Amino acid sequence: MSQNVTGTTMLRRQIGRKFESLRKVAGLTMDQAAERLDRARATLHRIENGAEHVRFRQADVQQMLDLYSASSEDRELLLAMTAATRENKNWWHDYFSSGLPRWFQLYVGLESAASAIRQYQPELVPGLLQTRAYAEHVFTMPGSPISLGDNTEQNRAVELRVERQGLLTRFAAPQLSVILNEAVLRRPVGSAKIMLEQLHQLLKATELPNVTVQILEFSAGLHAGAMSGAFSILDFPQGSGGEVLEPTVTYLDTTTGAIYLDKPRETAAYNAIWTDVAGRALNESRSKAMIHRIAEEYSRA
Repeated sequence: MSQNVTGTTMLRRQIGRKFESLRKVAGLTMDQAAERLDRARATLHRIENGAEHVRFRQADVQQMLDLYSASSEDRELLLAMTAATRENKNWWHDYFSSGLPRWFQLYVGLESAASAIRQYQPELVPGLLQTRAYAEHVFTMPGSPISLGDNTEQNRAVELRVERQGLLTRFAAPQLSVILNEAVLRRPVGSAKIMLEQLHQLLKATELPNVTVQILEFSAGLHAGAMSGAFSILDFPQGSGGEVLEPTVTYLDTTTGAIYLDKPRETAAYNAIWTDVAGRALNESRSKAMIHRIAEEYSRA
């Protein structure tokens, strides 16, 4: 895995916010700007949202800067930033040439740039902690983001998932905090052997200083996670003066796409859900004991 933590993902998000700010200062709606630039509104939307696959041609950037009456400082900065996107390539790009969904590409970039990741999962072990055999079964299910029956795509998806796991042991690895519903441990994915291997993988992961796993027992009763479903909250490194360089992002994925939330009220809502679920879950030591206990049950199956 590349040691360049941010790659172009965070850079593109910064470019997008800068262009959005310039457009609004210029008093233009996205529709108005698209019309004057003779570009599709969807293209401007992708630029302002930091989409990975947008190509910043210098002539197009200059046209936008002219329309927005950008200052010389902003012009110099954005020309340099957009030029940088043409020179860098993130390690995961090659995986997306085989049919894996582009909407997931942004998440992989954000995950690679995060300083802390919090994940609640009611149904499955998160991808960063899955064994290869467990992942192979997940990608054969209807609703998987890749085509059923396409072994090439499934193999590439599994390889990407395994490659992503190097994130947890790299230099300056993010803090990963995971809360799993008890159902994740008890509902078999594949055989008892696969589940036993998976639970051992969970326990091994908790030996890392930057990984914690908590279990939300059935007996915890109704909890806020029951309303939200699975989600991931990603926090990013601060600047040298402690300033926020990138807003917290909450990621929700679906069968056909993904949702990225970063408005303060959205972040506050999911932080409140996380606090509720974490407060009801077993602590780390009791969670490990439960994983051990259920692993023993699979070993006797």
